[in-house]
Amino acid sequence: MNLKKIRNERGLSIRSLSELSGVPVRTIEDLEKRGDGRVSTLIKLSDALNVTLDELCR
Repeated sequence: MNLKKIRNERGLSIRSLSELSGVPVRTIEDLEKRGDGRVSTLIKLSDALNVTLDELCR
């Protein structure tokens, strides 16, 4: 999963991504560590980061 890479490229902290996406900070931290999550959560994050789900998950 490219979540941490994309977030860092955009200069976003986990907290700011949480505010943009509506996904809790803890969930984002867990996703960056584990690399898997619910599709609904990943869609919120991809929308907030303005990337496709494919770009986020590959």
